[in-house]
Amino acid sequence: MSRRNWLLFAFIGLLWGIPYLFIRIAVRDFSPASVVFARVAIGAVILIPISLYQKTLKPALIGYKYVLLYAVTEMVGPWYLITKAETEISSGLAGLLVATVPIWSTIFASRGGDKSVWHKKRLVGIVVGFIGVFLLVGIESFSGNSAFWAIAFILVAAIGYGYAVNMITQKLPNVSGIAINAVAMGMTALLYAPFAAIQWPRHGVSLASGIAVIVLGVICTAFAFIVFFLVMDEIGPARASLATYLNTAFAVILGVLILKEPFTLGIAVGLPLVLIGSYLASRKPNVS
Repeated sequence: MSRRNWLLFAFIGLLWGIPYLFIRIAVRDFSPASVVFARVAIGAVILIPISLYQKTLKPALIGYKYVLLYAVTEMVGPWYLITKAETEISSGLAGLLVATVPIWSTIFASRGGDKSVWHKKRLVGIVVGFIGVFLLVGIESFSGNSAFWAIAFILVAAIGYGYAVNMITQKLPNVSGIAINAVAMGMTALLYAPFAAIQWPRHGVSLASGIAVIVLGVICTAFAFIVFFLVMDEIGPARASLATYLNTAFAVILGVLILKEPFTLGIAVGLPLVLIGSYLASRKPNVS
């Protein structure tokens, strides 16, 4: 890759690594439903006009059934589960558990007919990754550092991510990713609007929480998707997806440095195994 592409690659890793930090800050004053609503509403307001300008919105609207399923499995469910979980667990642990997405994606890809999944290295990656998750969940739960239900929420969200990406690329392969996410965010905002209205803070909101919500919508959602698809066009979807590993590193480091979150034994043991396993699982062999 060129220096420019490496910089873009690192940048998208940062953009998708910082949401866990800002979610952790936002839930101090906002309910999980309110955070999700604000995030997708801001994202939709930014991405829909861009899609209209690019004249790519219509195909996404035509495929609304698949976009709705994508919205449910990529945003409606996962973003609530992650946000709710971060009321109890650290942002670094959340980011680490989300790093299992390539493992779930690989499994879903195999169900879609991708036989390369059964290559030795990819199978080793799945096994190593699951060992890492098993140890991480076990150590964190039994040590009392993290609530088991919160860990389970993140893992379910990661499974949703893995399914959503595989499904939408199969069903709407030639539709703009920005348009798909613009429509999906609009759908998610409509679904969450009633809950956000009921749960919107009635008390004073801290400046930090208010800024966190705005950053989540503008930077971590709308801008992050724009940059990701730019990177994907430059270096291809396979390499772009590897930004997942940078996300995790940023999430853990920022949580420790800024929020003073502990670098627990579970994270220390699980981090290398999950990352190595995810890398091997998502890496397609040269020869099938």
